[in-house]
Amino acid sequence: MASAYVLVNAAPGRAGEARKQMAGIPGVKSAHAVTGAYDIIVFIEGGDVSELGEKVVSQIQSIDGVAQTMTCVVVELP
Repeated sequence: MASAYVLVNAAPGRAGEARKQMAGIPGVKSAHAVTGAYDIIVFIEGGDVSELGEKVVSQIQSIDGVAQTMTCVVVELP
């Protein structure tokens, strides 16, 4: 199992609707509007890193109003 945080910049005035759409994607465990450098933080899970990448590119980035994403894959440290 792999997981990642996806940091999303939305077009002006589009963050709320974009967040709602992201929350409905299978594998998205949470999607929150936030303050700061990014507009939305999404936590996703998948079978492996390739699946996470596919989900980000084909489902999250394709949402109308998503301007940019940064994916931070979770690593388990000892």
